[in-house]
Amino acid sequence: MEQAVVRLSHEYPEWGAEKIGRLVRNEKLRVSNDRVRQVRRQEGLVVPPPKKKQRRLGQSTGRHPQKASYPGHVWTWDFIHDWTLKGGSCRILSVVDEYTRQAHCLHVARHIGSKTVQALMEKLIAEHGSPDFIRSDNGPEFIGRSLSQWLEERDIKTLYIEPGSPWQNGYVESFHDKFRRECLGREIFYTLSECRVVVKDWKWKYNQVCPHRSLGMQTPVEFAKNHSN
Repeated sequence: MEQAVVRLSHEYPEWGAEKIGRLVRNEKLRVSNDRVRQVRRQEGLVVPPPKKKQRRLGQSTGRHPQKASYPGHVWTWDFIHDWTLKGGSCRILSVVDEYTRQAHCLHVARHIGSKTVQALMEKLIAEHGSPDFIRSDNGPEFIGRSLSQWLEERDIKTLYIEPGSPWQNGYVESFHDKFRRECLGREIFYTLSECRVVVKDWKWKYNQVCPHRSLGMQTPVEFAKNHSN
């Protein structure tokens, strides 16, 4: 009988004593549920309590620099959401240089997966060079195996913030706040195409026209030119 309890407990490790006892009795062996529990405790076969589901986390490949020290040192990327009257919700991927504050990308689409993120990164690297680090949350678009391998091959180290800690990605949070106040919160978009045009125009003004106090009242493009390596 004890052998049957052990065998069935190994075969069905997720089941408790009552279910295992029923299976043992189905084999024409007499056993009480209390005896099943005793045998299972002796053999270390007690079912552990269920674990709370945990979100998959990206593994940072670099140590977190607290502050970017030069152009291209740290880029940060994240998504911001909006909607159009025709077609519903849309997503916008932003990529910002933390040192120069320059917005390298504001890509508008209905859906943006990891393959699209990788394709956009290829274009940005071709235009601006490769960053040393890229900071992000643990969104599935940023922690996929294919994208992680692609970044590793280009020696771009990943910096993933802790879940529920948006302040660890403060630059992109500040940028999104400005983007929302000055652009998305001021416009009603009828179509995705209209949203793309308006966002593109705002990005140009943000980079080329708007002076930033944090940059000594220079625009991000001016600051980047004056501090290029």
